Amino acid sequence: MRPIVCQGHTRPLTRVRYNRDGDLMFSAGKDAKFNVWSSATGELIGSYDGHTGVVWDIDVDANTTRTMSGSADSSARLWDARSGKCLYTWTTASPVRSVAFTPEADLALIVTDKKMGQPCTAIIVEIKDNVADIPEAPLNIFLPEPELTPATIARWGPEHTIYMGHENGTVSCWDAMSGERIASKKIHSGVVTDLQFSEDGTYFITSSKDMSAKILDLKLHVIKNFQTERPVNSACICPVKEHVILGGGQDASQVTTTTAKVGKFESRFYHKILQQEFGRVRGHFGPINTVAVHPDGTSFTSGGEEGLIRLHHFDPDYFRFKLDPRDP
Repeated sequence: MRPIVCQGHTRPLTRVRYNRDGDLMFSAGKDAKFNVWSSATGELIGSYDGHTGVVWDIDVDANTTRTMSGSADSSARLWDARSGKCLYTWTTASPVRSVAFTPEADLALIVTDKKMGQPCTAIIVEIKDNVADIPEAPLNIFLPEPELTPATIARWGPEHTIYMGHENGTVSCWDAMSGERIASKKIHSGVVTDLQFSEDGTYFITSSKDMSAKILDLKLHVIKNFQTERPVNSACICPVKEHVILGGGQDASQVTTTTAKVGKFESRFYHKILQQEFGRVRGHFGPINTVAVHPDGTSFTSGGEEGLIRLHHFDPDYFRFKLDPRDP
């Protein structure tokens, strides 16, 4: 499995993700860049230019007509996916930590940081075909605090629910329309670093600085637990094989004191059902900050602290491999 190394960022990666069709891969970084790549060749296609601070999170709608980004420059932006033109900007009172479209892309979620004297805030905005029709006022605003610590990641669940990971390891579920908390549970003992849903949206995986990743159902019951020896910064669920991929490694502040081997800068593969690790992919020279898997399960991408993206197309042996005889 020889990787394609994509060089388009000068600072650490914060997010990589694929569009629904899987032909494009998107990346964001601490260099204020938001790029789009060919997922087949790793060729840089273009960028969405305009942010002046770290781009913490990105999303792309189901038809790949629009993308969205959230930045430490205290703004969230809506973009034309093809032209790269900025269509709309939401200005916030503090840095934006997380953004996400609903599956229908009629609404979007913007979550801001608890900084500059401002609370962590969840903002629900309407998305219109004609951007001139986008209302200036949000559809709803609610505060995940003071009941819970600030949110680090947020994603849409079914029926206009929102699932959040928090600084204290809690995972919570909210009604986006009313702002009411439906449920919350302490899942991790450290910061929740990522939250990614399964392809069918019936369960999701979280990762944490507590050196674990966990699969939860929609009622926040822990179904599976994957333990490691290093902080886990990101985790994703493979759509074809019964696998999950974890990325992380020794904290960036300690990277200069170790080698890549000791730092555990590998993408780690676990069997989703057996919770057993069966493979690792090396190559990064610093912690892996973000991982994503192709919607067809044919490749995966990792983004590192060193500013490199590694795009891996799975070999035929990967699809023939069976840790469990019942595997597809």
